[in-house]
Amino acid sequence: MTAPAPVLIAGGGPVGMTLALELARQGVRSRLFERAFETTRHPKMDITNGRSMELFRRLDLADRLRAAGVPPSHPLDVSWVTSMAGHELHRFRYPAPDVSRQRYRARNDGAQPLEPPMRVSQIVVEPILKAAVAAEPLIDARWGMAVEAVRQTEEAVTITVRDMTTDRTQDVAGRWLAGCDGGGSIVRRAIGVAVEGEHAVANRYMIHFRSHARDLLQRFGIAWHYQSPRGTLIAQNDHDAWTLHARFPDAVDPATVDPKRTLFDYLGAEIEADILVANPWTPHLLLADSYRRGRVFLAGDAAHQYIPTGGYGMNTGIGDAVTLGWMLGAVTRGWAEPRLLDAYATERRPIGRINRDWSGRHTGVRLDIAAAYAANPNAATDAIERAALARAISNAGNLENEAMGIEFAYRTDASPLTAPILELGRAPPPPTDPATIPAAAWPGMRAPSFILADGSALFDCFDPAGFTLLRFDPSIAAGDLTASRAPVRLVDIDHRPAREVYGASLALIRPDGHLAWRGDRADSRVFQRMGLL
Repeated sequence: MTAPAPVLIAGGGPVGMTLALELARQGVRSRLFERAFETTRHPKMDITNGRSMELFRRLDLADRLRAAGVPPSHPLDVSWVTSMAGHELHRFRYPAPDVSRQRYRARNDGAQPLEPPMRVSQIVVEPILKAAVAAEPLIDARWGMAVEAVRQTEEAVTITVRDMTTDRTQDVAGRWLAGCDGGGSIVRRAIGVAVEGEHAVANRYMIHFRSHARDLLQRFGIAWHYQSPRGTLIAQNDHDAWTLHARFPDAVDPATVDPKRTLFDYLGAEIEADILVANPWTPHLLLADSYRRGRVFLAGDAAHQYIPTGGYGMNTGIGDAVTLGWMLGAVTRGWAEPRLLDAYATERRPIGRINRDWSGRHTGVRLDIAAAYAANPNAATDAIERAALARAISNAGNLENEAMGIEFAYRTDASPLTAPILELGRAPPPPTDPATIPAAAWPGMRAPSFILADGSALFDCFDPAGFTLLRFDPSIAAGDLTASRAPVRLVDIDHRPAREVYGASLALIRPDGHLAWRGDRADSRVFQRMGLL
């Protein structure tokens, strides 16, 4: 049996690697095991939302990811068409990340992100994360190693790992295990956790291809998605990499699908195209019954599976990884009681449910648009029907790419880290709006973002490996909080708009950038109530 490690991670996708990197940032060793020998060949996710980019910024990865993604000067438009050879019906216009960043800085009222989203394929994301993992001495990552069994006691957890090259198995022990091993999670099944929700909500067929036929593929100008009832065409790099997620009636046998003919039918014309990957796939709307059993936790697709509408899959998993990482780090490093870990499931499972439900709602909007296409079957040739269809699309809207409140303003009111201290808040919670970020501070929510007078970002003052105490009034003593065993970085902030939004003279920020507490007098009982030492 190998030497024990504090944290074991099953799965080396974006969620597992982010968790390993987060643990390393907390100073905690981990051992990661991934069945595959290399990073994914499949495009999968194609948007990293702004909140995930803020979390990657904490890990010093945001700039590396942006450099590898679609140029930040390119827009994130979504276009509905009769076909690529036909007519553009309606375009939902979204600014390029460079433009969004300028707008956020100009607004600077706490109701905006720090980081804009970025268009980037998972094919690109994973090698960057893998390189960061390989460079981190606190991470022992093994590819081509499959986790096959899990056993746990009150003191430890042991996994059986199979070397996919030699077929030999070994047992590996640790204090904790994180199952980040995808929708078919071996870890989830091993600990007896079921899933609830809808299985196989649709049939899809993915065609990932390379083509330089931009005269057709970008005929209506640069866009991120080109959509019709036949499917969604994704511009992966605005140059030569594309993915079509085709839609079929349930009666179609995927084995009979001709990828090139399917692509040409969607486009409305034939082009030169090199098919890289083509396969059927089935989206689900599922949520694990529990995110924890004893010393074993679930994160990412092992805990929740969504339809891609809204882009919540990997992005929700990144939030899982960072939350679980700092909590495991706090307990492993000895400045938090083990009961702190109860907050992980209490916080993240409701978010998993909310995002699952919104993914389903967004899909409902797409179905409404498909019905509008069916009601205007001659839109490709009839200008009157075409105008009616365009109005229907416009009226249906595109909340799935505008839901800033879902991505940034989720709350953790039921968390043991939040519930005991709500009475210290001074105002009612901000209203819930899926489309907006409130200019408000509330315990459990992501802390509001500001650009300070010197041009620096308030978020960059936060300690990613400990708590940060923002002090807006330097005359207030902070000793009762900074004397805690929990690491606390004291940061004096002279910024009136931030003080007004935070609503207190002191604001305590968690390692994941969420507000833990606010008040006008330092009170060590805040840490005691949260299970921190």
